[in-house]
Amino acid sequence: TDNSEVLPESIPSAPGTLPHFIEEPDDAYIIKSNPIALRCKARPAMQIFFKCNGEWVHQNEHVSEESLDERSGLKVREVFINVTRQQVEDFHGPEDYWCQCVAWSHLGTSKSRKASVRIAYLRKNFEQDPQGREVPIEGMIVLHCRPPEGVPAAEVEWLKNEEPIDSEQDENIDTRADHNLIIRQARLSDSGNYTCMAANIVAKRRSLSATVVVYVNGGWSSWTEWSACNVRCGRGWQKRSRTCTNPAPLNGGAFCEGMSVQKITCTSLCPVDGSWEVWSEWSVCSPECEHLRIRECTAPPPRNGGKFCEGLSQESENCTDGLCILDKKPLHEIKPQRWSRRGIENASDIALYSGLGAAVVAVAVLVIGVTLYRRSQSDYGVDVIDSSALTGGFQTFNFKTVRQGNPLLLNSSMQPDLTVSRTYSGPICLQDPLDKELMTESSLFNPLSDIKVKVQSSFMVSLGVSERAEYRGKNHSGTFPHGNNRSFSTMHPRNKTPYIQNLSSLPTRTELRTTGVFGHLGGRLVMPNTGVSLLIPHGAIPEENSWEIYMSINQGEPSLQSDGSEVLLSPEVTCGPPDMTVTTPFALTIPHCADVSSEHWNIHLKKRTQQGKWEEVMSVEDESTSCYCLLDPFACHVLLDSFGTYALTGEPITDCAVKQLKVAVFGCMSCNSLDYNLRVYCVDNTPWAFQEVVSDERHQGGQLLEEPKLLHFKGNTFSLQISVLDIPPFLWRIKPFTACQEVPFSRVWCSNRQPLHCAFSLERYTPTTTQLSCKICIRQLKGHEQILQVQTSILESERETITFFAQEDSTFPAQTGPKAFKIPYSIRQRICATFDTPNAKGKDWQMLAQKNSINRNLSYFATQSSPSAVILNLWEARHQHDGDLDSLACALEEIGRTHTKLSNITEPQLDEADFNYSRQNGV
Repeated sequence: TDNSEVLPESIPSAPGTLPHFIEEPDDAYIIKSNPIALRCKARPAMQIFFKCNGEWVHQNEHVSEESLDERSGLKVREVFINVTRQQVEDFHGPEDYWCQCVAWSHLGTSKSRKASVRIAYLRKNFEQDPQGREVPIEGMIVLHCRPPEGVPAAEVEWLKNEEPIDSEQDENIDTRADHNLIIRQARLSDSGNYTCMAANIVAKRRSLSATVVVYVNGGWSSWTEWSACNVRCGRGWQKRSRTCTNPAPLNGGAFCEGMSVQKITCTSLCPVDGSWEVWSEWSVCSPECEHLRIRECTAPPPRNGGKFCEGLSQESENCTDGLCILDKKPLHEIKPQRWSRRGIENASDIALYSGLGAAVVAVAVLVIGVTLYRRSQSDYGVDVIDSSALTGGFQTFNFKTVRQGNPLLLNSSMQPDLTVSRTYSGPICLQDPLDKELMTESSLFNPLSDIKVKVQSSFMVSLGVSERAEYRGKNHSGTFPHGNNRSFSTMHPRNKTPYIQNLSSLPTRTELRTTGVFGHLGGRLVMPNTGVSLLIPHGAIPEENSWEIYMSINQGEPSLQSDGSEVLLSPEVTCGPPDMTVTTPFALTIPHCADVSSEHWNIHLKKRTQQGKWEEVMSVEDESTSCYCLLDPFACHVLLDSFGTYALTGEPITDCAVKQLKVAVFGCMSCNSLDYNLRVYCVDNTPWAFQEVVSDERHQGGQLLEEPKLLHFKGNTFSLQISVLDIPPFLWRIKPFTACQEVPFSRVWCSNRQPLHCAFSLERYTPTTTQLSCKICIRQLKGHEQILQVQTSILESERETITFFAQEDSTFPAQTGPKAFKIPYSIRQRICATFDTPNAKGKDWQMLAQKNSINRNLSYFATQSSPSAVILNLWEARHQHDGDLDSLACALEEIGRTHTKLSNITEPQLDEADFNYSRQNGV
């Protein structure tokens, strides 16, 4: 029938039953533009039609199915229609869009329930966002939330720090009261950021976060005992004190009211020192020809702890003027004889001692004269011209004096230390072909070990001096087979006894170390030219305490053994003493050689235990409240509470993980006057690793020929090639098949164990050639490439100096007090006082962290008593080499545009000391 035709409400009665609805249409919601289906099912039913909003739905829009009920044998009919969003929007009735089923049987008709159809939606804006609160501990917290309007009505869920809150597991929290969050008794753990989450079948909406701060007001501790009187005698004072630590104010809680120190007056008796009375009269002369007199310490007597009189209380003397007879001789005759004999004995003793003294002086003068003569004749700056002193297999060679102006020496005016490892002043040439192979043709990729070579000057031989100057040279490991201990010896010309120095007795360096004494004002400890530093914040050490703090770098074999693909990315840094505790985290800066990317590296901070094992402290990307790691491109700044030994390790996630290597080339003359040696180093890009190379080259007389460059070495298992190119063809030559050398990937990837270098030997055609120009190509197969352009003179007087260490951190290894910090203490206090207080608009320490590029693991700072102070400590550690405070000033200025409390910072009332400090540092 046509849609406008009115269907009959009933059919003429017939035997049977009325239709019974097995399934009736349900209320439905249209989501976006998707139509919904309404269904109904009845038995027995001859026909079923839908009526929507009082009008019959056209028969063509119905889809019906017919079946037979097996139990009753009655017909079962099921019908459904689709309702579109347009149909609902076009309806403008007083009630919602509705539809109803009408079913016919022989007995009559039945109608189903009305099913409403509505368009589902959820508004974007909350009708009421939760507001931040500051409540005392054990106070009640009520956060109101009215979700956005929506159909169907939105359900509300609460989040704390992005984690859902389950009120069923915490009886202290109630979320049932009209979408509000109620915390009956606030705890410190309830501090955090709370978010109201509203959701229905269409969408989810988040409210603005509300910061809840549970603070603790300070309480006084008990009074201490009264101190002793501050003066020894007279009127003084005593004091007692108490601290605001019961409990201490926390999270902006009020400080204790009242005085922390009480004083009372005290009076103590002053000590009186004793004094002598006048002497009494002399007594009667005794049979021993003496009389005496006395005095007493009573003018006044000592009291109240005063000193007793000094001197004798009794005095005696001869009372006969020498006329008294003793042993039948006048007394004046006996005493002179005694003194005369004693004088003779003393005179003889003086003569004896004078003679001995003169003999000792003569011997000392003779020894000094011989020593000075020997030193003048055996100085190591002269040439060894007599080869008879070198009968142990050496040719004649020269030990040159120290070159003036050599940049590889820390002090050009100082003679080299001849007792340190890896040192020889000039090249040593050997007659034996095997020895020559030892020095030149051995494996070029093995780091050079240390050997000792004993050399005796011909001047010493002629003087009969048996002492020998000791030099330490270089040995290529792996030259001799196992079990064959090759040694060098020199023969003394008198007894021809060889001196044997075994190659296995090699001294090794173990660590770099620096120390400083720090107190309550804090300071900074720097390891020069290594990139390692330690920042002790102001107040980290209690008042009236001071500690000697040390810091060292392990220079020996790393104790951290890598597991699997793990790589050591930094030096092993030790700071101590380990039993020292700090009240504020200190900042340790460790350089690393990783090309930082969370997509390619998984970087860990590890600590060595007292048993010598290494355990992981945290992953750099993890969230932790025990420590904080801030990874910069070339260094990692770590906030720690305990001292110990720390290192950074990296686990490559993909083949694109990159280690940054520093490549440099050094050169020096060979023992053959026509040869020139080039040594190319590839080391981890940390100042410490390069300092190791510089130290070795300084002892070998090497010269840096080109500014070091960075090479990005990928973890793709491809090897490294080092080659010498563009050698002037008619001036220099290189041995065939040695211009290009290849290093396996594993040797380069784990090069932090030992500095990696390759050596090339160039030969001049004529001695007149003094200039060398060539290129050193260092490249990874299917990777990065660097070119070092060598343009140098092989003559020391014409060689150009290339510096490679900035001196900014080597002058003052330890700085204490305010001069160690860039931010004046008064300004620092104002910043902390302003930003430590939570702000409803988020203008607090969290924004201070964000503006200083600290966007991760903010929960660590939330656990600190002063988050702003810890953030500023981290800023100090990151910007120790910056010249001014521009970055911090820009951050404060950006926040200060909407912050009303910053007037005390932007226009501080500084005292004279702060003003002078600020003016000098460009604040």
